[in-house]
Amino acid sequence: MEKQLVIGEVLKPQGIRGELKIKPFTDTAEDFRGLKRVFLGGEEFKVLSVRAGDGAVFLGLRGVPDRNAAELLRGREVTIPREEAPEPEEGRYYIADLLGAEIVTEEGALLGTLVAIRQAATDIYTLLQDGKEILFPAADGVITDVDVENKRVTVSEKRFKEVAVL
Repeated sequence: MEKQLVIGEVLKPQGIRGELKIKPFTDTAEDFRGLKRVFLGGEEFKVLSVRAGDGAVFLGLRGVPDRNAAELLRGREVTIPREEAPEPEEGRYYIADLLGAEIVTEEGALLGTLVAIRQAATDIYTLLQDGKEILFPAADGVITDVDVENKRVTVSEKRFKEVAVL
């Protein structure tokens, strides 16, 4: 399992006092509220303030005193140590734990390897099959089981064929 989890991306400075506007990669922006520290590009920052609004998170960090300092952090990934991450709810998973998983049918046929997940209203999974990317939504009835420990995602072959984009 990954040692660091990516939880967001710095979009831009917010205001003149060094606050950062973050695009959260978590279920809700509220997930940032309990954080004591974050890492931006591998550099540790203590969290001084957190507020959420309009689907974004606004962070005040020690060592980022003004807009110029905040501007230098634009585009960086926001990560936290895995042990500081909250446990996901039942039936929810961290994307990092699923990447690299085998995608198999209920009959056990290997379809490929999960290489990316794009977050949307319904997440879009990308699997690699014989060097070719296949996209499919995580819509109702497509994914029937997720085994994080064994890195295996089981799909309904019928539903997969209905929704997969080659």
